[in-house]
Formats: sequence, structure tokens, C-alpha cells
Amino acid sequence: MYIASLGKLALGSRLKALSDHFYGAADEVYRTLGAPIESRWLPVLRYLWDSGPGTVTDVAGAIGQTHSAVSQLTNKLVRAGMVRRLRDPADGRRTVLTLTGRAHDALAGLGPIWCAVRRGVDASLDEHAARLLDAVAACERALQERPVAAAILAEHAAIKATPLEIVPFAPALREHFYRLNAQWLERHFRIEDIDRAVLSDPERHILRPGGAIFFARLGEEVIGTCALLQESPGVFELTKMGVDETFRGLGAGRRLLDACIAEFHRRGGHTLFLESNSRLTTAVRMYEKAGFVMQPTIRPGSHYERADVYMIYRQDG
Repeated sequence: MYIASLGKLALGSRLKALSDHFYGAADEVYRTLGAPIESRWLPVLRYLWDSGPGTVTDVAGAIGQTHSAVSQLTNKLVRAGMVRRLRDPADGRRTVLTLTGRAHDALAGLGPIWCAVRRGVDASLDEHAARLLDAVAACERALQERPVAAAILAEHAAIKATPLEIVPFAPALREHFYRLNAQWLERHFRIEDIDRAVLSDPERHILRPGGAIFFARLGEEVIGTCALLQESPGVFELTKMGVDETFRGLGAGRRLLDACIAEFHRRGGHTLFLESNSRLTTAVRMYEKAGFVMQPTIRPGSHYERADVYMIYRQDG
């Protein structure tokens, strides 16, 4: 499932999908069995049934929803004849919510359905039900101690404050050359035999023939790489560029590209080319801005099955 591949980036979306699934299942059960409630009503109705009359603030704090959300839901429950708003006899400035007789009658008859819900959830999820409830409770406690938005903003500030460095190849970085390129190849295409050979032994295939490899490093994280491969004297290929998807948007790709172009000039090269694929629109636009010009045909004798883009660097660009 695609959404699962996004990991923590799509946590809210996956939890919403699960929530919608459970709401939908409960509503189907209520409709089938003729219960006069909706699944989204349950937290408010059960709280008022168990605890007696309360304010919107009381209910919101008890069920973990915002004051606005509970207020909007209360409006629906009032229209449905399930809840009444009354003045608090102890403080006329406050409004309290209380169940109507209709709500009491409806809830009193739901015992067998709720029992079936508990058993059905266990039958469907097996031991995962208890683990899920424990995990949800743990998440709720953790979020109370440190709200996730504050934690994310703090991490973002730390990332932006960390300088981005471009460093040359070192043996300790070899594994990152493979990792960073395999990440985008496996996501968009496949690792071809030529990729596997070059990525597995970059010293032999890139450095010894007179090429160079650069890495983008953010603190202790190696987040990108790019190589300059010498095909023949003065002729170089820009190749094997990959930036960790987690760190895109920091300018690492352009910094790596500029480092390779600078190295090309330093070595007195006269031709610099690259091969890519038209599906990689963001990368192709970056190459064009750096001075690479699209050629009308693919490169003669291309080694890559996926290559349908051939670009040559314009030195005055």
C-alpha cells in the first residue's frame, strides 16, 4: 500500500483511515440492528450517561476532543433529540448538557450490541486489539508530555541550523553511495546490472578511471551523492546523483551538481553530459537551470534501459 511507504509522514492519514473504518463498521452495525444512534455520537452520549450533566468543556476534556468539535457535535445531538442544553442551577452563567429521555431509552437498549462490538473487535483483530489500545494509550500520554507539533518544529529548527557540507569520497562513505542511489532506483525503476557494478565498486569504475564522487553531509547524516565519470580524456558524465527523500528541499542536489561542475572545470574538461529519465521532472529542471541542454535524441550507445533524456552542459550557461 502506497500510503504505508510514507511512514511517519502519513501517520495522521493512516490513523484517519483506520478511524473512518471503525466508524463505518459501527454505523453499519447500528443501522442493521435498528439502534437509533450514530457511532460518532457515542463518546458524548456515554460520558453524559456515565457522569451525568456536564459542560462542553467537561465533555471535551474527558473524551479528548476540542471544545469546538464537541460544541458542533452537541448541536447535532440537540437536533436529533438526544441532548438538551440547560442552565446550570449552581451557576446561571453556565450551560450544561444533559441527556433526554429518548437518549436514555436508546442507550439502555444497547448493551447486547456493545457486548457484540467488544467480541467482534477481538474476533477481527485477535491479540492486535489489546496491543492497539495499549499503543494508543501510550501515544496519548506521550503527546500530553510533549505535543508533536512542538517536537516537529524543534527538529526542523535543528535541521535548518545544521550546515550542509559537500565532501569528497572516502572509503567510510562507500555504503552511502550504494544506499542513496538504490533508494531512488528501486522507487522509480530498477537497479540495472551496470548500476549494481558501479555502485558496488565505485573506486574501480569511477575513481580509478579519473572520476570523482561527492557526498552531501548534514551533521552526521549523509544525505546525498553525485559522481563525475571520465569517459575519455576531457569527456565526463554526470552520474549517480541521489538525495535521501527525507532531506529533499535543503538544496543538497544543487550543491552536489555545482560541485561536480566545478570539478569538471578544474580538470579542464571540454564535454560534460548526463542521461536521465523524463519521469524525473524535478531533476531535469534542476539540470536545465544549471546549464544542461536537452538533446533531441537519446545518447547513442546508452548503457541504461531507463534513459530517455540526454543532456549536454553548455559551458557558457
